Amino acid sequence: MRREHAQIVRQISGLGEISDRYDAILCDIWGVVHNGVASFAPAAKALACFRRRGGAVVLITNAPRPSAPIRRQVLRLGVPEDAIDAIVTSGDVTIGLMEEEAGDRVLHIGPERDLSLFDAAAEATGRRPRLVALEDAQYALCTGLRHDESETPDDYEPDLSAMAARGMTMICANPDIVIHRGETLIYCAGALARRYEELGGKVVYAGKPYLPIYARALALVERARGATIDKSRVLAIGPGRAVRHRRHPPLVARREAGSSGRSDRAAATLRGMRVVADGRDPGASAIGHREAGRGPTVVERASSSGLSRSAPAG
Repeated sequence: MRREHAQIVRQISGLGEISDRYDAILCDIWGVVHNGVASFAPAAKALACFRRRGGAVVLITNAPRPSAPIRRQVLRLGVPEDAIDAIVTSGDVTIGLMEEEAGDRVLHIGPERDLSLFDAAAEATGRRPRLVALEDAQYALCTGLRHDESETPDDYEPDLSAMAARGMTMICANPDIVIHRGETLIYCAGALARRYEELGGKVVYAGKPYLPIYARALALVERARGATIDKSRVLAIGPGRAVRHRRHPPLVARREAGSSGRSDRAAATLRGMRVVADGRDPGASAIGHREAGRGPTVVERASSSGLSRSAPAG
């Protein structure tokens, strides 16, 4: 059994306290930069200041849509252009996973607002997936609940059971279980994926906390800086409370049967990165300021297995 590096966990007053140790930041959007309703000005200011000092900032989100509309949304919510080098979404990663699937008949589980993902897939691959009913589908793509403000995973039990009986693969475009939209708790695609696995179904995950989205983000960092990045000088920032809603800790290098090479590459990609997690309730910035005596929690070292855990106090 391999021994993991010890982790040093402490609280800080804000990003400025540690920013000189890093050349790049991979920053969650939801819960750190905005809450789906309004942006957090101190967080945006801190990221813009980091970039002015020569750092690169890539925003990461499990939004199951291409990065272009997400960038427009972030700017519309008040995050300034000078706080961002690039954005990578689980939708970007999902397009690649769709291309790997045999066949083009897909069952889409999710709201209509996510249909832009199929347009982007057609543009990127030259092949447009055909949206079909469950009985005609070769695989399923889950971007969320169709009516996420009124439905729960229980409403999907019949469809999930039928999919499992047919042995269909599900691509989960958003591994989050739940998020806060303002003050409302919303189920995400990850909740359906978790239940599908419990029924014996196979799920392939895009987005956080899995390797592909971080590998893509690091590539964008290197493009922004014009040089290879030392991963010990990369800081990942995420909302601690939201992490608790996921089955997996942040920055997971997931090992699958027969894929030891993939797992080793995951460890190599992630090893050495540092993590900051918000120690407060969602709706407060993890990086811009300290509030009520509780600052962000810093995990100073990733483990040797490529796994970084953060455990906010309280």
